[in-house]
Amino acid sequence: MINFGKTERIMQILVIEDDKRISDFLIKGLEENGHLVTLCKDAETVLEKFLNIHFDLIICDIMLPKMDGIQLVQTLRYKKIFTPILMLSALNTVQDKVSALDYGADDYITKPFHFDELLSRIKALTRRNQFRSQEKPENKLIFDSLEIDLDQYKVYVNQEETELSPREFKLLNYLIENSDKTVTRIQILNAVWGITFDNHTNVVDVYISYLRNKIEKNGTKYIHTVKGVGYMFKAD
Repeated sequence: MINFGKTERIMQILVIEDDKRISDFLIKGLEENGHLVTLCKDAETVLEKFLNIHFDLIICDIMLPKMDGIQLVQTLRYKKIFTPILMLSALNTVQDKVSALDYGADDYITKPFHFDELLSRIKALTRRNQFRSQEKPENKLIFDSLEIDLDQYKVYVNQEETELSPREFKLLNYLIENSDKTVTRIQILNAVWGITFDNHTNVVDVYISYLRNKIEKNGTKYIHTVKGVGYMFKAD
């Protein structure tokens, strides 16, 4: 008999999975933990029926019929739905993981997986979300012409809203949390993409360039390159 363990609190969880064997396994384990589980087998039904329903967590397979899981996550984030999303996939290359995270997923687990690992990742995701919800009502950061609304996931430059992708926002937030400190590319990969080793990807440099183009206007500089090491956020 599988020991499904226990998570800390009862949650409303949306499982998006078209493989009956896997969905049955997930539902059994999650319900034995006391959670309330809703199953959906395709992305289109999620967009048609579940956008206005509050969930504490979404578990989503990548390989769905028609619209795939990554496209669905991208659409949900575009619609300002910031529920934590855990992706499931048999695809296990670094690029697969980076793509899912870039488009708005919060974590990624490859099949086959141990249920204990799934529970641990769920706990970590929901803990982070609880900490965010406990922050003070007005949670804004202002640096000269740059304003970041951490509650609404919005960024303003010269009082005009600037669209950031979920990954760009997470990168900016991480740099600001470490203001006036040099952070290495490996530290950024770990914190923002969940990659714990340097696989010679240039994704950090690419996203730093994206951010600079969006937030550094009229000669204002926030993100400084520390040659041979990494980057530093510093409001001059």
